Amino acid sequence: MSQQVDPGRIPALKAVVAGALDEARRLGASQAEVDASLQQGLSVSVRLGEVETVEYQRDRGLGVTVYFGQRKGSASTADLSADAVRATVAKACAFARHTAEDECAGLADPALLAREPLALELDFPWDIGPEAAVSLARECEAAGRAVDPRIDNSEGASVGSQRGVRVYGNSHGFLAGDCATSHSLSCVLLAGEDGEMQRDYWYETARDPRDLATAAHIGRIAGERTVARLGARRIATTRAPVLFAPEVARGFIGHLIGAISGGAQYRKASFLLGAAGERIFPSWVQMHERPHLPKALASTGWDSEGVSTRDRELVRDGVLDGYLLGSYSARKLGLVSTGNAGGLHNLLVDPSAGAPSQAELLRRMGRGLLVTELMGQGVNGVTGDYSRGVTGFWVEDGAPAFPVHEITIAGNLKDLYLGLAAIGGDIDARGGIRTGSVLVGEMTVAGE
Repeated sequence: MSQQVDPGRIPALKAVVAGALDEARRLGASQAEVDASLQQGLSVSVRLGEVETVEYQRDRGLGVTVYFGQRKGSASTADLSADAVRATVAKACAFARHTAEDECAGLADPALLAREPLALELDFPWDIGPEAAVSLARECEAAGRAVDPRIDNSEGASVGSQRGVRVYGNSHGFLAGDCATSHSLSCVLLAGEDGEMQRDYWYETARDPRDLATAAHIGRIAGERTVARLGARRIATTRAPVLFAPEVARGFIGHLIGAISGGAQYRKASFLLGAAGERIFPSWVQMHERPHLPKALASTGWDSEGVSTRDRELVRDGVLDGYLLGSYSARKLGLVSTGNAGGLHNLLVDPSAGAPSQAELLRRMGRGLLVTELMGQGVNGVTGDYSRGVTGFWVEDGAPAFPVHEITIAGNLKDLYLGLAAIGGDIDARGGIRTGSVLVGEMTVAGE
């Protein structure tokens, strides 16, 4: 099969998937599901004006899962030829015959499967070759280095463009495919002063390359952020309010998603175990899942099992509405799939009253810590204990006073979520969680 990636490949992939399903049925499988994909991409990186890498990506894959009653087997291949597909199906069937029965195994409920295709505007190919991509990366890096003479080194600027086609089908009659793109531009710079070196970055990512900020803009922000870090110091250990900038607030909210996933719930490995229907945020907090936003990076009309996705109020007036479930976890919990096999589809976090800017939140905070980067993995998903290394700025009189580094913030996520003081209107839309700055009432800030 040709690896050219565009919507015109969907019929051929559908034929491969349908053939694999027929073969699984012929070999005696009671149920089967197959996904096939083609991917292509270009990425380039430039450092100090010189080309470091130019990479082309061309990948393809096929995944087969079969069920013999409630025994499950899976196999995969990167070869989409007819012989390889038949061999992969046979391997999955052989595995299934030797596995233990699982009463929750099986395909999604047919009544939940998506039936109508949705126009989500996910496919925007970027007609950019390596020479143009290198030129764009050089422009980005040069703009950043021109911000200040103290920016004397660089980790480089990068341009990436990806396009992929996927088709999923199962023995309940579901067979659908789509084509989607993702493009990015980033820059990482280093600045030095008095023997001290600091590093910072900026980036953009979008489905449509026309939605990316200009290379000069991205480079300039990276340069300004890097210079602002010079003179960073530690502070004495204290208790203080903490404001997470939008680019890191997304990760802070993201711990909620892990805690309410079906897998964490049925394994009893969540600090929000059984919390559906409970208030876990202040009453003004609202969070919405919106899977069908045009051009959004986490939009989809169906999850990885073919279940139709739908709008949902995940947190209403601070109360958790329910969990994120695929078919297996739903059965383990005695519930119904929410169309979240494979993850969350665009979480929108509403700002608090008045949609305050970050500057307004700083004034409201008065004295505390503005976090602009998180480091380490010190989060316990079972207990909710949270401890991360951070860099950012110490705030006095409602404005950044000086940069800080080599400090740690700590607390428990259940308490921190309940203690949210405000959410800003400075929403970062560069991911599956869209939120503004998040102000937490108080955390331990550990320094000297």
